[in-house]
Amino acid sequence: MKRFLYLFIAVFFVSPVSAQSEDIGNFISDVLFIAEEFSDPAADAAGMQASAGWFSSASALEKWDIRFSLHGNALMIPEKRKSFTMRNSDLKLLQIEGVESVEVPTAFGGVSKEMLSGTINFNGQEIPVNFDAIDGIGRNYVPHAFMQIAVGLSAGTEITVRAMPNVTIDGVTANTYGLGVKHNLNRYFNPYDFERKFQVALGVAYSKLNVEYEFEPQGAEGIVLLNQINVDADLFMAELIGSMELGFFEPFAAVGVTNSSFDYVFGGTGDYLVEVNNQVDKLEDSAVQFKGDLGFNLHFGRFRLSAMGTVGDFFNGNLGLHFRI
Repeated sequence: MKRFLYLFIAVFFVSPVSAQSEDIGNFISDVLFIAEEFSDPAADAAGMQASAGWFSSASALEKWDIRFSLHGNALMIPEKRKSFTMRNSDLKLLQIEGVESVEVPTAFGGVSKEMLSGTINFNGQEIPVNFDAIDGIGRNYVPHAFMQIAVGLSAGTEITVRAMPNVTIDGVTANTYGLGVKHNLNRYFNPYDFERKFQVALGVAYSKLNVEYEFEPQGAEGIVLLNQINVDADLFMAELIGSMELGFFEPFAAVGVTNSSFDYVFGGTGDYLVEVNNQVDKLEDSAVQFKGDLGFNLHFGRFRLSAMGTVGDFFNGNLGLHFRI
């Protein structure tokens, strides 16, 4: 949610409702600043995790061959992405009680202990506000599983469909589905040697991710009280894949880039919740990340076991069991 705070303030203060109270605008910008810093690492991680496991070999299926796969993912969370530093100078109306700065949990952090407080002047009334920051899920890794079905087409091309139904982990509910295409490039390098051991391919994939995270209400009763973040993400990936068949053992590597775009909707109550989401909806948020894959396959007839690590802003481990029909 880069530039989120600054764009929000610029739009919000020219709207008619903001004329009722400058404190209201400052308070909402503080709440959204906290939500921005809280959710940024999770957005970056979603792009990395969604890019893992799509392709574990540059070789393509034969025409109309089908491969069914079950995958398990584990996204490792570095300590530096579990918290962020919040300073009183970052805030417009709220202040951190007792200190000038503090480490506050992100979506991957633990329980928040520091309190934020302030006073809102609204319609001639002084409304005290006192709450702690949003609690994270408190995990060192985030697991999730999904299934894929790949079908071979002509000219060294195969398509892959991915799906993961709704799963809930520590209050986070997520589901994803996507489509990938892989095209073998060997025929362009040497049209007379299709069967050589070293294979090269280009893969592209699109994933749709929906996430809901509920937390203890944060804000001011009657004004805006947030208790949920809903994320709708579109995740694109392109990568160059290389693999080499050495009997039953097949190492592979890939380099690629991801482009992730996110839409956020906040759940909660209060007279200004609709206004908050109206302004959030006007903001565009996207992130580009580079990543690399390294792994291997073990072939046992129609079965194949794959293991890979995906490295970028995060590290993701993936294990897959594949069966070719």
